[in-house]
Amino acid sequence: MNSTLLTTIALTGFTVAFFHAAIPTHWLPFVLVSRTRRWSRTKTIGVALFAGLGHVALTSVIGLLIAWFGFQLDEEIGHAFGPVAGGVLIVIGAYFLWRQARGAGICHHAMPGSEHHADEHCGDEPEHGSHWEHELKDSSLAKSPGDWAAISGLFLMLTLSPCEGFLPVYLSAVQFGWSGFVLLTVILAAATLAGMTLFTWLTLIGFEKLRLRHFERWEAGLLGAIFVVLGLAMLLMRHHH
Repeated sequence: MNSTLLTTIALTGFTVAFFHAAIPTHWLPFVLVSRTRRWSRTKTIGVALFAGLGHVALTSVIGLLIAWFGFQLDEEIGHAFGPVAGGVLIVIGAYFLWRQARGAGICHHAMPGSEHHADEHCGDEPEHGSHWEHELKDSSLAKSPGDWAAISGLFLMLTLSPCEGFLPVYLSAVQFGWSGFVLLTVILAAATLAGMTLFTWLTLIGFEKLRLRHFERWEAGLLGAIFVVLGLAMLLMRHHH
């Protein structure tokens, strides 16, 4: 049971992190700034990976706090922790599904230096282009005289917007101890950086017809379904065990 559950959790973590990297905040700003500042593809992907490391680091720190809290709770309630964690995941999944049904989705940070706010455009997707293009025109990322200011802005943008969808996965692996936390952190880094590299590169070479920007509109629904399934799996495996 333990190996099957750990494999399920690991696959869930990879899926969540990889597809989270498909939302525009993880590749579109780098491509837009790259075109404005005439960066090479190699430099653009390098900057994206640099920002991705900050994104992964902050998510991991928050995940560490969740794991530590889970360990304390596990000591208090023992065998009941599995069903409790499964129930929490189902509730979180239901919340994401509710947000998707309302059309609210998941809001992500606006571009640094822009006059716009993240929730102004949450759920909106213009027929031509994206609100990112409009924000870029007013952003210090495009207007700053040196590359370092632009790179720092991109780094802060992604770092200060942790992968909130991955955090519940940390809770599901508490019963596997620190080895479970380390495994999930490695998966988070690998899937996030691989996704950012792939989607940034595809957009740079002209594959914008993939319409990846629309993925953000369905992120809440996908996460909701994943967490409900994972929660049910934890409950069923615990029951059979």
